[in-house]
Amino acid sequence: MSHPLIRSCDHYVVLEPGASENILTADETLLWLENWLHKLNKLPDDLENYSSLADAAQRLIDTACDLEIKPGFTLQWFAVRIDN
Repeated sequence: MSHPLIRSCDHYVVLEPGASENILTADETLLWLENWLHKLNKLPDDLENYSSLADAAQRLIDTACDLEIKPGFTLQWFAVRIDN
């Protein structure tokens, strides 16, 4: 389980192979993960029982920091704190 402090962060750095890193809000990160989950032919076993892709994406944010889309292509996301 992730540390509760992580959930208080409002931004994430997201990484895709071959692309520049992006900083997204928590809501944007959730949508980014939903879009990637939508592209999969089959959800990972631990996400199959969720009633929606939004719920599955939230589970990923709460418990993981990467998702292998295909061999050699792994998405990563890391909570960051941005001070104004």
